[in-house]
Amino acid sequence: MTNSSNTTQRPGYVFSLVMLGALFFIFGLVSWVNSILVPYFRIACELHSEVQSYLANFAFYIAYLVLTIPASILLNRTGFKRGVEIGLWILALGAILFTPAALTRTYNMFLAALFTMGAGLAILQTAANPFVTIIGPIESAARRISIMGICNKFAGIIAPLVFAGVVIRPDDKIIIDKVSAGLLTGAEKEAALDGLIKGVIPPYLILGILLIIFGIIFYRSSIPDINPGKENKSDESGMAGRKTVFSYPYLVLGAIALFLHLGSQVISINTIIGYAQGMGIDMLDAKVFPSYTLGCILAGYLAGVVLIPKYLSQLRALQICTVTGLVLSLCVVLFSSRIHLLGFDTDISIWFLVLLGIPNSLIYAGIWPVAIRNLGKFTNIGSSILVMGLCGNAILPLVYAAVADKTSSLQTGYWVLVPCFLYMIFYAFYGYKIEYWTRRRQ
Repeated sequence: MTNSSNTTQRPGYVFSLVMLGALFFIFGLVSWVNSILVPYFRIACELHSEVQSYLANFAFYIAYLVLTIPASILLNRTGFKRGVEIGLWILALGAILFTPAALTRTYNMFLAALFTMGAGLAILQTAANPFVTIIGPIESAARRISIMGICNKFAGIIAPLVFAGVVIRPDDKIIIDKVSAGLLTGAEKEAALDGLIKGVIPPYLILGILLIIFGIIFYRSSIPDINPGKENKSDESGMAGRKTVFSYPYLVLGAIALFLHLGSQVISINTIIGYAQGMGIDMLDAKVFPSYTLGCILAGYLAGVVLIPKYLSQLRALQICTVTGLVLSLCVVLFSSRIHLLGFDTDISIWFLVLLGIPNSLIYAGIWPVAIRNLGKFTNIGSSILVMGLCGNAILPLVYAAVADKTSSLQTGYWVLVPCFLYMIFYAFYGYKIEYWTRRRQ
């Protein structure tokens, strides 16, 4: 990619990072709230299986698979800034659709609203991720991605806490406890659940309005309208004999690695409340566990900002994190004993799940730069393929839920993490080096 040290001297470089940081904060705010939406919907919409509950994740993230390529085409026509504005408005529409969904307490309408929000994010992620990569030197791309990750995960830390504080009122906790215990039936139960679900209306309406306003501000700001394809047009290194984007093995293998990484990361965050509830912890008390995990991810990002690239290359950080992730995943499924920590009496395995956030923090930042390097004119479509990896957030939680349902063990479900990290280790040590699908003659 045509990045050099003087890229950071572009007018508005710092301002651009600030605006992008705000975008990634929004990504985190609307994405990681799913960790508490899942158990909330399970009660309010009377869902009866793990798989049915995690359809909320599926509807939200499957939009990345369906719409990322159309998003790339849209961005090529509209430009970066207009595309971001459109993405924010679609995201706002999804938030506003929570109102009719709540008024009718219809789970399918909530799924439609979540899919719409995912569609908006597909456009935003397709624009923002390559922008972060090319706005400065490629060797420090992981550092910039880490800064964006800090914004994203900080929003993720506060999202479930804010949701629980704003949406679930004091009286609602009593309703949740009574419904969970089977003490409400018939019309009384229906009226209670109708009142409970309406709590999502005010915050999502306000969110929708704010997103529309921010879209206008972003488009009218002085942030440059960078086109990744044009930025990389002059870089034709390694393009000899390549006719399509799929001629780059390290890109295709990297997209698979991102799919597995993002899916395994969302499993560790969005299932942890249910895992804590299985240990006898109330949902409103368990809401802090996603924040603990995201706090560990945030700590990892901060370490990345400090260490990369001065003390640690982004590739070495990727290798260390993938191996550590495998070790912690094995600890989650193999160790089981009671422990009292931070005021909770739990199984020790849940704390290994929390710690998994540390290695998860830098895997994305390590995969993206090596997977998108030297794509030349294929950079736009290549970044779209990588963003499609976010659909792992939709599919792998369902795999986890299916295993947990089949074995009647939430802990056993976490075996899904092990093959994910094994593949990531393969990519970190070998897969990223594969330039061609077949051995080329010298």
